[in-house]
Amino acid sequence: MTNDHDDKSAELSFEEAMQQLEKIVEKLEEGDVPLEKAINYYQEGMKLSKLCSEKLTKVEGQMEQIVNEQGTFEPFIVQEEE
Repeated sequence: MTNDHDDKSAELSFEEAMQQLEKIVEKLEEGDVPLEKAINYYQEGMKLSKLCSEKLTKVEGQMEQIVNEQGTFEPFIVQEEE
């Protein structure tokens, strides 16, 4: 049996998945979420986290392929938001 929600999650961009994950984290950090709802949020967050990880791994593979084809690579530094 396929879950429609899972299908929709797979269609999300990395940025959309991260936004949803951030919202879930905010809700859980508030601390006044009923246990059952907190578990559902946690499960959804884990799915989104896995999706983001898979997308990053895919991009990393694409970057390696580009580097191997081009022969040179200029590293860049990603600065985290504060």
